[in-house]
Amino acid sequence: MPEPGPISPQRMPVQQSEPVRQRPGPNPGPHPGSAGDRAGQGRTSLLVTLILGGLTAVPPLSMDMYLPALPAVAESMGSAAATAQLTLTACLAGMALGQLVVGPMSDRWGRRRPLLVGMVIYVVATALCAFAPNAGVLIALRLLQGLAGAAGIVISRAVVRDLYDGNAMARFFSTLMLISGVAPVIAPVIGGQVLRITDWRGVFGVLTLIGILLTLVVWRRLDETLAPEHRHGGGLPDTLRTMRGLLADRVFTGYMLAGSFAFAALFAYVSASSFVIQEIYGASPQTFSLLFGINSIGLIACGQINGKILVGRVSLDKVLLGGLLTVIAAATALLLMATGVFGHAGLVPVSAALFVLMSAMGFAMPNTNAQALMRTRHAAGSASALLGTSTFLAGAIASPLVGVAGEDTAVPMAVVQLVSALVALGCFLGLCRPWRRRRGRGTPAGAASAAVAQSAPLAARPEGAEN
Repeated sequence: MPEPGPISPQRMPVQQSEPVRQRPGPNPGPHPGSAGDRAGQGRTSLLVTLILGGLTAVPPLSMDMYLPALPAVAESMGSAAATAQLTLTACLAGMALGQLVVGPMSDRWGRRRPLLVGMVIYVVATALCAFAPNAGVLIALRLLQGLAGAAGIVISRAVVRDLYDGNAMARFFSTLMLISGVAPVIAPVIGGQVLRITDWRGVFGVLTLIGILLTLVVWRRLDETLAPEHRHGGGLPDTLRTMRGLLADRVFTGYMLAGSFAFAALFAYVSASSFVIQEIYGASPQTFSLLFGINSIGLIACGQINGKILVGRVSLDKVLLGGLLTVIAAATALLLMATGVFGHAGLVPVSAALFVLMSAMGFAMPNTNAQALMRTRHAAGSASALLGTSTFLAGAIASPLVGVAGEDTAVPMAVVQLVSALVALGCFLGLCRPWRRRRGRGTPAGAASAAVAQSAPLAARPEGAEN
């Protein structure tokens, strides 16, 4: 079967007087500089951009603002530290699983209603966390908080897919990284300052206020972006068929796995860096905070270089490949330093390698999302759910692996990062096969459309189109 060549559909406005009938299936998006690509730019106001960025910042705010309070939670409730850690795990698990539920709901009922319902439940669950009488109740409420908070993550990506195509979508994802990337930097600082004037319950009070503000702004200023004629009917069986069809799309699955394993390398850094920098290399908490902030700035800066400079001039696949290769090089250097190949490596070279690794994520992660969603106009909510769930699950798996060899070495962190990056590269090259799709750009328009129809997921084909 020939590889589907890219097509250049005209981007449809959100509301149309006469709906355009299109054959559903993977949509590679417009060529760089095409009318469809240009139409995607300037479509959202600054306020809507900030709203979507705020929704994507819900997970790091819910997780990282709470981190400084963990010891106080354990002491207040008379529980072990491991039990207090379960409150983080429950929230992370909820955000992973919730996306599988909310994403398909948004394809069926539109984006606004599931988002508003999810945000209201998030606010209620967060407020109740502040009054939890024991660790068991707090764990259950954190799970509910994560399930509801998943609505903001998955629907914000789907909204971007509704509004943008091609390079414009990649640029917008880079812009969202600028906003959401600040959250992990400031969240622990805000949490620490809250603890100076109140106890750990006050952290949930602040999160409740943030949730209320976001809910009100979404209600007043975020319009529906999925027209009724583009929504999906059916219940759970239809949802499962849609997701099976998405996973049957080899290229979509390749980008999904590449992004998930790249995130696993990033999450290995988040999970282990505090211990590695402070305990092994002897840095103070203040020095660690400074290095963490610098690395986050590198990630944000490269995301902006990707969106403002590279997109439209260099193909997204080439930028993604360069990002993954850079992550592999940095992780290899970290592993060599951790194993003593270069003798005793000090804090400066280790910090430099971590900075390069983190910064390169700004070239990889926005482009995996954009390339995957470009193929899924027919089910952006379900596709966003699969992307988000696989990413969170990969991070959850990577997190405990960084400590398997004890507390005296940084080798596990470097190994997890290198293996994750190599697997991400393998998924990208083995499943996406970008060189073959580039060769297909000369395919005549009719043949390209036929190839797209033939490679469309079964659940996305019109009735009677199965071979």
